[in-house]
Amino acid sequence: MKKTKTIKELVIEYFMKHPKKDIPHGPIVDWVTEQWLNEHDTPPRDPWRTIRKLHQEGKLIKVKKGVYKYDPDYIYDAKLWEFPPEIKKAILERDGYRCVVCGRGIKDGVELVVDHIKPKDKGGKNDIDNGQTLCMEHNLMKKNYSQTEAGKRYFIRMYEKAIANNDKRMIKFCECVFECYDMHEINSHIPRPDRE
Repeated sequence: MKKTKTIKELVIEYFMKHPKKDIPHGPIVDWVTEQWLNEHDTPPRDPWRTIRKLHQEGKLIKVKKGVYKYDPDYIYDAKLWEFPPEIKKAILERDGYRCVVCGRGIKDGVELVVDHIKPKDKGGKNDIDNGQTLCMEHNLMKKNYSQTEAGKRYFIRMYEKAIANNDKRMIKFCECVFECYDMHEINSHIPRPDRE
């Protein structure tokens, strides 16, 4: 019996048939959908997300927004982009083995991860300055929200801690940051904690 190809396998197949060519995502998605529907009753689930994931894994080059290419000379192992163990250890030690957002650590029963502040696929490096310790909750939050949204939520958490500690200087600092978000009309869907 013929083995059905996964969406990932179909995407890779398309790129490998067109090496070193800048390809917008539209034709790839159309081709993958056509191939998929030859063997399935429902359309494939989000081939576009698969393309982005392959880029993050180091299998595709992002030329510009919505345009990728496959270059067999460029392909690298994504593990090269993980923090080396000694850098990971240094980041954890620097952050006191605690999440930089909420302050919780292993002793509080939370799992910690070392996160790239600037994502790998946006040029972030594997050095100490680009690393931070996050609990799984805040790591997931960062993945689910844009950097500006995650940033505003981090400042909200910082503001709440400052209120709890009656740290007037930090309270004022956070309020200034919230003003900056408002002035530039960034993430206004996230309510300011000082105006609730």
